[in-house]
Formats: sequence, C-alpha cells, structure tokens
Amino acid sequence: MIKVSVMYPNGKDVQFDTHYYQNKHLPMVTKLVGSALKGLELDLGIASRVPDESAPYVAIAHLLFDDVASFQEAFGPHAAAFAADVKNYSNVQAELQISDLIIFKTKN
Repeated sequence: MIKVSVMYPNGKDVQFDTHYYQNKHLPMVTKLVGSALKGLELDLGIASRVPDESAPYVAIAHLLFDDVASFQEAFGPHAAAFAADVKNYSNVQAELQISDLIIFKTKN
C-alpha cells in the first residue's frame, strides 16, 4: 500500500478554505479516482513543535492506494481538473509525496 500526501505549506499570506476543501474538493477527488482510492485522511495544522508557532502545513490530505501504478491510472486523467480547482480554496501550491506505507501494531 502507498500513501499519497498532498501538503499545503503554511505561511504569512497563505489562504486556505478548509470548508471548501473538505466539502467540495476532496469529495470531487474521491468520486473521480473511484475505487482505486482505498482511504482518505485530512490533517488540519494547528501548531508546530515550537509553542505559539504556526503549523508548517495548513492542511495535509493523505490518500491510500494499492500501488503507484493504481494511483497514476486513477489520478492522472483528472490531474488538470484537480489543479484547476485549487483557486477555489487556496493561494498556495501543494507539495506531493508518495510513500510506502508501513503500519506498526502496538501492544495495548
């Protein structure tokens, strides 16, 4: 399994409409990529490791896929539509990282 993290850097002049992103953009992504998407998580930054300092990212969406090929096949045809929608919720360009997902089980 892989995780595709779409990270929106935070900063002084960053604008980010959380409501639009959560209620319009992510549902559009979910619908268009279809069953290739195995899970979706949204992190909204609230703080950093330094007290009273903003989080380094205003938002991070984590999308789970079986592998890189299934991500590319599902996401690629819609990349332009996803990019065109950014203006509706933010003035910052996202960073994208694809990672192997390793889950550790902990003892309770």
